[in-house]
Amino acid sequence: MNKILYFRLCVALVLILSACDSYLDRQPLGGPSDENYFTNQDELILAVNGIYAANNYAPLDNMPVNICIDNGTDIGWDRNNSSLQSLGKGNHDSNNGFAISVWTNAYITIARCNNILDNAGRVKDKTNAAIFARSIAEARFMRAFTYQYLIDYFGGVPLVTHLLDLAGSQVPKSSKEEVLDFILSELDAAAPDLPLSYSGSDVGRATRGAAFAVKARAALYGGKWDIAAEAAKTVMNLNVYNLHNDFKALFSYAGENSREIIFALQFLKASKTKTHSTPNNLLSRNALGFSNKVPSQSLVDSYACTDGLDIDKSPLYDPAHPFQNRDPRLGYTIAVPGSTFFNFQFETHRDSVKCWNYNNTPATRIDNQDALNAFATFTGYCWKKYVDLQDKDDRANSELNVTQIRYAEVLLVYAEAMIEANKIDATVYDAINQVRQRPGVNMPAITAGKTQSEMRSLVRKERLYELAMEGFRLSDIRRWKIAEQVMNGSFYGRIQRGLLASAPAIDNNGTPNYSNVPNKDQLRVIEVRKFNPDRDYLWPIPNIEIVTNSNLVQNPNY
Repeated sequence: MNKILYFRLCVALVLILSACDSYLDRQPLGGPSDENYFTNQDELILAVNGIYAANNYAPLDNMPVNICIDNGTDIGWDRNNSSLQSLGKGNHDSNNGFAISVWTNAYITIARCNNILDNAGRVKDKTNAAIFARSIAEARFMRAFTYQYLIDYFGGVPLVTHLLDLAGSQVPKSSKEEVLDFILSELDAAAPDLPLSYSGSDVGRATRGAAFAVKARAALYGGKWDIAAEAAKTVMNLNVYNLHNDFKALFSYAGENSREIIFALQFLKASKTKTHSTPNNLLSRNALGFSNKVPSQSLVDSYACTDGLDIDKSPLYDPAHPFQNRDPRLGYTIAVPGSTFFNFQFETHRDSVKCWNYNNTPATRIDNQDALNAFATFTGYCWKKYVDLQDKDDRANSELNVTQIRYAEVLLVYAEAMIEANKIDATVYDAINQVRQRPGVNMPAITAGKTQSEMRSLVRKERLYELAMEGFRLSDIRRWKIAEQVMNGSFYGRIQRGLLASAPAIDNNGTPNYSNVPNKDQLRVIEVRKFNPDRDYLWPIPNIEIVTNSNLVQNPNY
């Protein structure tokens, strides 16, 4: 990416936001420019708003990054012949469009942050002191937030902390460790000037809790266990956040203002300000969705039974009724055969040619498009998070906010960091059990006396059950170094005219192995994947960056 080009683009976009009439129609010296834009408090606030707008982008099918990226991992699949599908399949290169989009939009956000941090001093004396300090802190937070996911996906990246001129645009990589240290220090600096909460039109801005939550996440991913645990504990001790009593409501309009949500992308349909098309991509064919982002059979089989045991060990598991007696989060996260989804009977057995439509009173029988349609869900399952009946008549323009950080993740970060530091105490059990035992989930409590290895297994499975389809899976399988196991071989959907004869073996990470299942050959092979451990633990730096920046070195084996 040409950094000067993107700086000019970001300034132009900010100027558009701040002007009611067309910027291009104004007299050359009559409107704001790079040199005179920051003149008052309103312009500063608009510039900060532009940071959030830049961060809220959709690299694929008008879906935010975090709720489509899991479909390039072992737990989900993108039916479209897309750049995300290529990343999942392992046949991508340095021209991969999804990776390019993430990189490009990240540096647009960073450029906007740097513009504010370099120039906001012009209006310091014209701005309320608290708003000025908060605005600077928001810019530092958003820059750190953006660098966190950049290093997670790409490893070492150029660390750009000021606006660049053409002469200084050939920026080499900083190491992942150097960027991580920068992230942690920036979040520490930003946190004191960020409010604990907001009201009215300011809801959605970065808070102090968000800063420490991102610090905890970044430190965990970087193997800094003590820092991660301390930052997570800081969030817990703020006494601002609680787990929501209704898990499934968290991903609906009813849960948008939950005290579990720490930071979320904001959407608004009025005047088509900003919407996303998540329901259109996830919904069943009966519900007129595309079913082109779908969960895997392996994810379905990962969820434990209600006694807390994996399906290969629990006496409650019945292969003839595989979705009964399971962790309730399975049914809250995934539409499974035999359930009701979007007011339709959801059944994907290919012989189930009729189903019930509960949108009518009394219910009526209709042709079952989830069995008959050639593009019905290929795996036999659909995602349920971020699908709300309120969007029934406008599935391509949802204004449902998309969570980036929630309190359950903070609790699991704390637990995992303490486990990896081998500092397992009552607070670790309590953090996991809070998540497992929220009302409506009510899974059995983890009892004391577990080994570090046992607790590691438990927290990894808990992240899978709790956070599936929220954008964490790629980071998890990479940092646990299990991607080469779970991302190689066949990606499975359900048996199209039957069920598994027995439970697959479930390993310590919650991953099923079907080699012991008598009719495993009947599973639908959606695609065959490959994962090169010498290459695929990082995404490639976009080729155009390597071509235009002679100081930038490509990631290994691309």
